Amino acid sequence: MAKKEITSVFKIVAPGGTATPAPPIGPALGANGVNPGQFIQQFNAATAQLKGTPVGVVITVYKDRSFEFEVKSPPAAVLVRKAAGVEKGSGVPNKTKVGKVTSAQLREIAEEKGKELTGHSTEAMMRTIAGTARSMGIDVID
Repeated sequence: MAKKEITSVFKIVAPGGTATPAPPIGPALGANGVNPGQFIQQFNAATAQLKGTPVGVVITVYKDRSFEFEVKSPPAAVLVRKAAGVEKGSGVPNKTKVGKVTSAQLREIAEEKGKELTGHSTEAMMRTIAGTARSMGIDVID
């Protein structure tokens, strides 16, 4: 079987299981030659267990207007916010702290995002996630 010719590859962030073809998702899909209704239906079926959690999606569009997509894990900031139980990060992270996460929670997040992070070890990935937490005004405790 011959390989299909790729016309574009692009990324979007969409809420898992609850995406709609409304802006900004629909126009981004349409501009790249993807049928928004068809993509939304397949994406929502594939991410039903994530219920509204934003996830990254890499979409590959082929010359015959067919497409494939790969769902990535949620952004680290979303996972840290969820672990700390806060609605959003601090506007002044060096002065105002909004929550706390434990080392065990960092390890769990690092393992979930492991294949997408660049660290060579779980500890290195934990330090990366800890930096994200600190930049959001969330303290890391042991």
